[in-house]
Amino acid sequence: MEVSFANSKLQKLCNSAKKLRGKHGPRMAEMIQQRLNELSIAETLEVMRSIPAANCHELTQNLKGYLAVDLIQPDRLAFKPSDKPIPRKPDGGLDWKQIRSIEILSIGNYH
Repeated sequence: MEVSFANSKLQKLCNSAKKLRGKHGPRMAEMIQQRLNELSIAETLEVMRSIPAANCHELTQNLKGYLAVDLIQPDRLAFKPSDKPIPRKPDGGLDWKQIRSIEILSIGNYH
């Protein structure tokens, strides 16, 4: 999948192992890099369903339309589809099999 970032600060952080370790510690930095790698090599978002530890899931309520993968509890990597237009099923839900582009929004605990 094509992976982009909500802003340049987040992009610089995620593209630097040193900055990730400094901000999140070595264990969390490794997990963030692992999840970003999994997302980038997946052909579509559907592939992420086959990685149980990632627990890729759609968010609800005020975060509806966004998704997340687990990092080290309680933190998650939140993102949204960035395909134009966003692929949808006939019922209006996200069509995970067609999503090929995402935008990383945040790292942390959104609960």
